[in-house]
Amino acid sequence: MAEAVTGIDSFLMIGQSNMAGRGDIGTVAEISHPDLYMLRNCRWQTLSEPVNPDRGIFAGKYRSGVSLAPEFALRYREHTGRRVGLIPCADGGSSLDSWQKGGPLYENALFQTRMAMRISTLKGILWHQGEAEVKHPDRVASYPARFEKLIGDLFADLGIAPVPVIAGELGLYLLQRGESYSAVPDFNRQLRSVSLGTGVFGVASAESLTCRPDILHFDAQSLREFGDRYFEVYLKLTEGE
Repeated sequence: MAEAVTGIDSFLMIGQSNMAGRGDIGTVAEISHPDLYMLRNCRWQTLSEPVNPDRGIFAGKYRSGVSLAPEFALRYREHTGRRVGLIPCADGGSSLDSWQKGGPLYENALFQTRMAMRISTLKGILWHQGEAEVKHPDRVASYPARFEKLIGDLFADLGIAPVPVIAGELGLYLLQRGESYSAVPDFNRQLRSVSLGTGVFGVASAESLTCRPDILHFDAQSLREFGDRYFEVYLKLTEGE
């Protein structure tokens, strides 16, 4: 049952399928804690996976599953002692352009975050996206400018000072998919050149992380590790550790 709870630090989840999460449920230990929540119908419910069900749960080639965000939330709870709420808005297959201001994905994330901010304090944004860009050299080259615009618009429309934004590299396993994915290393370099201001943006490494058999999505074990890496980047931004 949804709970009327207060005193929550919240994090917005946006991007495409590797943020939504495609890890196989049941292959890693469940994350369960009474102080971890997810937004459902503009109320907080106790966290359970899949947190971001943008696709079918029990069937489908790319069904919803384990995400990196619950591990991030658990680490945050352990470090701060605070309640944590996740705002799931990621959508599989989405391009960066489809996230720009005025589009349905942007407007949904804006609405959900505004609702969450009535009952929580927004502490950061978790982003993973890029698989839809790497086959297009022009999209890779223009990624920093387009991403900076997206985040700038979000901060302005939410009416808040910048909060930390954590992005993650694309997995190098994508290179196994052939020449059309050869720009993955360049994409990761472009991602690290994003400039949102001191203490606002950081990138989590995807080095050595592994994938599901589809050679497209991180597996559940790697998503748990990725969540840890996202949190370590968050600490460096907020505490200089």
